[in-house]
Amino acid sequence: MGRREPRREEDREELDERVIDITRVAKVVKGGRRFAFRAVVVVGDNRGRVGIGVGKARGVPDSIRKGSERARRNMKEVSLSGTTIPHMITARRGGAEVMLKPASPGTGVIAGGGVRAVLEVAGVRDILSKSQGSSNILNVAHATVDALRQLKNAQDIAAMRGKNPEAVQPFWTRRQKRDE
Repeated sequence: MGRREPRREEDREELDERVIDITRVAKVVKGGRRFAFRAVVVVGDNRGRVGIGVGKARGVPDSIRKGSERARRNMKEVSLSGTTIPHMITARRGGAEVMLKPASPGTGVIAGGGVRAVLEVAGVRDILSKSQGSSNILNVAHATVDALRQLKNAQDIAAMRGKNPEAVQPFWTRRQKRDE
């Protein structure tokens, strides 16, 4: 009997995996066209880690498996502020441009298609978004992940500037105090 490999930490934790897009692609060869499938997969832990992967294979299940493996390898930590993001941000990838804006608790995820899938697996629950330019799902998903990776937490910025990180509050708590 063969020995079993010890389970890695990634296998033990529960990850949310979503297939965003499956596309048939063709390679032109001497005898005609060879068809394959490209799957775009997003993986996240719903607590601030997200990764995106693209897998290509002759069959759909194999392409999804490859995309999932690449997404797990590409997972990065993103900065969240409660159930939303710390500040507004815009990111571009190819012709696609995605704008993400924080929202107060209870708003929900106001996003469509690839943007919604990426935000939900990352753990964002309250956000406003706008996708402009190209509607290519792969570029939109990459732009969303790029935007999330560029986010900076208010406490980190305050510490970097030499200010007191404990004095920084989320924007909605300041708004509530001002309204009272």
